Amino acid sequence: MAQSQSPKQSANLGPNQSPVLDLLPIPIDAWRQGNTGIPFAHRLDSGKPGPSVTITALIHGNEVCGAHALDLLLRSGFRPLVGRLTLIFCNIAAYMRFDPQEPTASRFVDEDMNRVWSEDVLRSSRVSVELERAREIEPLIRDTDLLLDIHSMQTPSPALMLSGPLPKGRDLARAVGVPNFVVADEGHKAGKRMRDYGDFSNPASAKNALLVECGQHWAADSRSMAIETMLRFLKAAGQADDAFLTAHGVAPMPAQTQHFVEVTDAVTIESNEFHFIGEFTGLESIAQAGTAIAQDGPVTIRTPYDDCVLIMPTRRLKAGQTAVRLGRRLSA
Repeated sequence: MAQSQSPKQSANLGPNQSPVLDLLPIPIDAWRQGNTGIPFAHRLDSGKPGPSVTITALIHGNEVCGAHALDLLLRSGFRPLVGRLTLIFCNIAAYMRFDPQEPTASRFVDEDMNRVWSEDVLRSSRVSVELERAREIEPLIRDTDLLLDIHSMQTPSPALMLSGPLPKGRDLARAVGVPNFVVADEGHKAGKRMRDYGDFSNPASAKNALLVECGQHWAADSRSMAIETMLRFLKAAGQADDAFLTAHGVAPMPAQTQHFVEVTDAVTIESNEFHFIGEFTGLESIAQAGTAIAQDGPVTIRTPYDDCVLIMPTRRLKAGQTAVRLGRRLSA
């Protein structure tokens, strides 16, 4: 993987938005041969009763901070205090295609791997690189009690945790303690995320999942957030102690209070003439209801209420994609 620091403008980025590549992919071939029978999947067993915990990275091949986090944990010789821990590098095919001259192009090979996690898609006759890999790792995900899925974002937005719509997701996010922003949401119309797979979305089940967006894709801070969130997640699951966190530069308690936002609306792009009115990177709060934020062909998109929070506005402005989600602040 070449490591040029002067990428050309990507077709998926807006004007004047060429990314700075401060965080690059790392070699992970050392982790190809795991102990699960599935390439790039490792299971660490404490030999003691406890939860089955899974941490995943590289659902999108250009979101490299998760690879850094899993690599650090595997190199540390970590063993969980209780239960079992499974670490999975997911979309290897996309990750290996990374080109610093076109860094967004390695998001996926054939389709978004984080839109295929419904039973009807997984059991369908469809074939794609991402769907085949999802089917390969699905038994490990099905066996999971607590999941952390590590991602990053297109824009330099503050990091945020996606907890799903159920109270149990917010409770787990609260137990982890970072990032400072927690977004309760139902995902995307374009397809089901891994975070929403199976019993993770069942209010009657104790199984639970979080998706963390650690910051902008190639920002050095996203690596630090991925590692801190991973370690605090392991502590919340009872698999790591304060001494292990401290040894890796993470204070036992987070420094700041979390803020919770509930998604009320998702803006789906209807035309190929969609554009935002203004430069939004995410977590902006629009003070007045009825403020125009985007134009979708002849339709003006306006905020539905006062103090409306914009969540993860996309630069992939294609019909059928989620352009932005709109949220209302919740009391903690």
